[in-house]
Amino acid sequence: MADINTLKRGLIVTAFWEAKPDEVEALKGIIGKFLPQAQAEPGVLAFQIHQSLTEPTKFFFYEVFKDEAAFAEHSNAPHFKSLILEQAVPRLAKRERSQHKFV
Repeated sequence: MADINTLKRGLIVTAFWEAKPDEVEALKGIIGKFLPQAQAEPGVLAFQIHQSLTEPTKFFFYEVFKDEAAFAEHSNAPHFKSLILEQAVPRLAKRERSQHKFV
């Protein structure tokens, strides 16, 4: 993992997902396949996915990319398209994403 000074120069992306109630286990399986591939991308400085303890249908993604180009590469990666767009998104009741920077 990158040190804090490297992370501060990166593009932070957060995502909040809410799974359809009967899709939680399937979604966790997809995430389990996707996460190591995303973490191994050359432009990824940090990438973690968390599941809520109190609301298990809710997931929080915290991602730090080297720059906007690295985020674009991530969004176009074959594993993102097949696992996230094709398999995961249809299992969601809600999906929100936003970009941030360190202050």
